[in-house]
Amino acid sequence: MFKRLLIANRGEIACRIIRTCRRLGIETVAVYSDADVRAQHVLLADQAIHIGGAQAAESYLRIDAIDAAARRSGAEAVHPGYGFLAENAELAQALTDAGIVFVGPNLEAIQAMASKAAAKELMTHAGVPLVPGYHGQDQSPDVLSAEAARTGFPLMIKAAAGGGGKGMRIVRGAGGFADALASAQREAASAFGDQRMILERYVETPRHIEFQVFGDQHGNIVHLGERECSAQRRYQKVLEETPSPFLTPERRQVMGAAAVAAAKAVDYLGAGTVEFIVAADGEFFFMEMNTRLQVEHPVTEMVTGLDLVEWQLRVAAGEPLPLPQENIVHRGHSIEVRLYAEDPEQNFLPGSGVLTHLRLPADDGRHVRVDTGVVEGDTVSIFYDPMIAKLIVHDVDRPAALRRLAQALADSDIVGPKSNIAFLETLIQHPAIVQGTIDTGYLDRHLEQFVAADSPMPDTALVAATIAELLAGERRQAAQTQGSADPCSPWAQGDAWRIGHHGKRAISLEYRGERIELGAWGGNGSYRIEHGDQCWQVDNARHDGDWLTFLWRHGDAGSQGQRLRVRASGSHWLVFVDGRRHALREVPFYAWTAADETGSDQVLAPMPGRIVTVKAQAGQAVQADDELLVMEAMKMELVLRAPRAGTLAEVRAQAGEFVEADTVLVKLAPESGD
Repeated sequence: MFKRLLIANRGEIACRIIRTCRRLGIETVAVYSDADVRAQHVLLADQAIHIGGAQAAESYLRIDAIDAAARRSGAEAVHPGYGFLAENAELAQALTDAGIVFVGPNLEAIQAMASKAAAKELMTHAGVPLVPGYHGQDQSPDVLSAEAARTGFPLMIKAAAGGGGKGMRIVRGAGGFADALASAQREAASAFGDQRMILERYVETPRHIEFQVFGDQHGNIVHLGERECSAQRRYQKVLEETPSPFLTPERRQVMGAAAVAAAKAVDYLGAGTVEFIVAADGEFFFMEMNTRLQVEHPVTEMVTGLDLVEWQLRVAAGEPLPLPQENIVHRGHSIEVRLYAEDPEQNFLPGSGVLTHLRLPADDGRHVRVDTGVVEGDTVSIFYDPMIAKLIVHDVDRPAALRRLAQALADSDIVGPKSNIAFLETLIQHPAIVQGTIDTGYLDRHLEQFVAADSPMPDTALVAATIAELLAGERRQAAQTQGSADPCSPWAQGDAWRIGHHGKRAISLEYRGERIELGAWGGNGSYRIEHGDQCWQVDNARHDGDWLTFLWRHGDAGSQGQRLRVRASGSHWLVFVDGRRHALREVPFYAWTAADETGSDQVLAPMPGRIVTVKAQAGQAVQADDELLVMEAMKMELVLRAPRAGTLAEVRAQAGEFVEADTVLVKLAPESGD
């Protein structure tokens, strides 16, 4: 086994690899950019080497920097993690030339699978089913257009060197093909430095099921079962699980054999993933093979009890696979979701900033696992993927695993950048997930079912937040008057009692930007709360900081007991009702709010990023929602559109420039009469 390993990656995957290396007694060497000087993977590793600037292209994507760091550190091997250079044949060759082991597949397999087109040719000869399409070398627009017509619509355009949903577009008719092709090529060139495309017939309502494969230097190849990744948004996986709720034992056996055949076609070495598109009738087609460890590999580890990073290291060191196919046993069900700094209500706009509060569930290693590369106080950088943590759960069956995941999400809280926790809580309660019927396009077709921006708040949440605020106010009052000469004085109480005053407390809460005014009477856990024409009587309220219990009565209905999870989250109260969180915060009851003077006469950069395309010019007449600019930020393209119809007065953005958040990019001329 190796004595020292360099990890050519960052964030949670680097931390995860370090964990296995520590158990095996392997020294670890981290690499870091200017933006990652204080990152957790740097602090956890035995050594750390600086490799360049904050932009990935200046550091983590520099083969020369990784190669030099590996030589300098004395590392015997380099683990590329996933993403960045994980599937880069040039890095593998450079390390091999230096006598350093690349912990990944053999160079030939990387080269064979790096191109989706070449991979499909190999799969044809291996007898693995393929989706009809075009993966030829001629990439001229006329040829691609003709091949698209021959293949038929709906059609999928995919980057030949791609992965992770980058450079992918669905086209439903010939009229939209040219624009979709140009957009996909531009995105692929930015993400992979290669704008070659392949075309495939788009399978309607498909499922995405992949098989984990492993090969060693002794000719052994096995699969470790499947993972279903059909819950996707814009081709990005949102929830992964194993076993698939769709596969029968017979289908699983056939697909597993096809995955092994695909790996054998390239004499595969190490960890890889063979990905299939599966039609509603169960027919399956080879999609691609990822020659790396996948983000979702923990679910496989949870049901098999195996450490796949350890397997990678042992295979790279020349050892045979630890287990033959017949000894790989699966137990229970495992599900993974990823917590991101993003705003689902703003089209999942990626976020950045300091994690002023980060609460994650306890990692017990058996039922709940948390893989993360950040801690409270760290910054989610604008330069890299905004993932905060992966939550992985395991239980005896799928319903139990879903319940366990709901609890893990309820135990999670992020203050700082906005997060997708509430979206995930809604997702795992949706019938398409609960019943295991979701397909890869379902989220995009029905996103409004999962992003409840306009959903009404239940009265229970409003009452609970009010009670929590009242109790908290009384605790603050008690703390301030502690040690008073007369602790029994009514002036030392927190119940709003005053001479000649009926004891009403005016409370104002804010929910999703809406101001809600209430009145409250009483104290010490017994209150009358009014809002508009509604009145609630509350008794025996107690709050331990996490759970709120109380008796309440509304109208002529009898009194009923309630126990809700209610906890402080920064300046907000998080109230959990029916598995969904509601965030309310107290605001001053008397407050002046300035009117919005900016109107809709300008387009601002929603976050730091690079301007890719400028489609507007001063003096141009536009309609509302016309596309003006395309900017690239946090590994995705953002289209910025006209906020209203009018004439463009100024276009300040230029293609290729880097802009900060809230930079004015375009200004519209004032509307007539303004």
